[in-house]
Amino acid sequence: MEAKIIELDVREDLKNKIEPFQKIMEAIGSLKAADTFILHAPFKPVPLFAVMKAKGFTHEVEEIEKKHWQVTFVKKG
Repeated sequence: MEAKIIELDVREDLKNKIEPFQKIMEAIGSLKAADTFILHAPFKPVPLFAVMKAKGFTHEVEEIEKKHWQVTFVKKG
């Protein structure tokens, strides 16, 4: 079975003062071991790292440009 990749950009939500936490939790709900979740945010979402770790994800962070961070979360098996 092929690993799933889900990508979500919350920069516009945050710009419009919409809290994206629920949208993120819904996006990762169906992910299984080795699946990937890619998040685009306007800042490094440090508080999210502990939440995702508790749900079994590792992460890598990359600053694409000013106000564009990409975080790649991978579900551990």
